[in-house]
Amino acid sequence: DVQLQASGGGLVQAGGSLRLSCAASGFTFDDYQIAWFRQAPGKEREGVSCISTSNNTTYYADSVKGRFTISRDNAKKTAYLQMNSLTPEDTAIYYCNRYGTDYWGQGTQVTVSS
Repeated sequence: DVQLQASGGGLVQAGGSLRLSCAASGFTFDDYQIAWFRQAPGKEREGVSCISTSNNTTYYADSVKGRFTISRDNAKKTAYLQMNSLTPEDTAIYYCNRYGTDYWGQGTQVTVSS
């Protein structure tokens, strides 16, 4: 069965960095775009970034553009989200998603203190 395991969250001070990982199993990883979403307390889930199947095309929400970098290693069946210059507004649960489907990881908490 399809599984997406997000990890790498934690508590970091403003200006700091974190690298999230999304380990996939149960499907042909290379065939799917992978996306990161986040949900802050009291807010709707929002799209953060997405990457095409072969690293050729990436998308970033305006709020993270220039600070976050998405990548993937198809051999390891893992996607990554490098997050730099974090701000308290980035505090949320971060989820990875097999884009266009209803398969979600369990989420990893990112908390940025001011």
